[in-house]
Amino acid sequence: MAQKQWVFDPDSGGIKIPENKKREVTQRIEKFAAENYAGKYIRLDIRFRSQFCYIDAYTEPLVADGWPPADWTETREEMMERLRNTPTHLCRLRYFGGDKWGFAFYTYSNEKYELSVFPDGDFFGLPEDAFAAAAMYLE
Repeated sequence: MAQKQWVFDPDSGGIKIPENKKREVTQRIEKFAAENYAGKYIRLDIRFRSQFCYIDAYTEPLVADGWPPADWTETREEMMERLRNTPTHLCRLRYFGGDKWGFAFYTYSNEKYELSVFPDGDFFGLPEDAFAAAAMYLE
């Protein structure tokens, strides 16, 4: 019979994010997004809960002329405002201390966060790299 062996799982655990790290990471992500993705979003929502950092973006909706039809339940202005206030979930970061973060990509097909690797193939990386990978939703 095989002996049980402990294996590290990058999709579990983590440690609570300190307040100073929250401020630092918020500033870093906002700066990185402004420098590299200006005009692709209206605003970002970066929020923290225990060991997690969630990053959402709000975008200006692209709606064809003549939409919605006359019998639609809301006016064009109401629809545009609703869409402007609907977040695009980008990713969730998991904090492991220092500047070591795990990355989960939001999958709209399953409507949940799925463990992902950073662009360099590692399970751990920087918040800016996770944002860059998840920013495909902003294209």
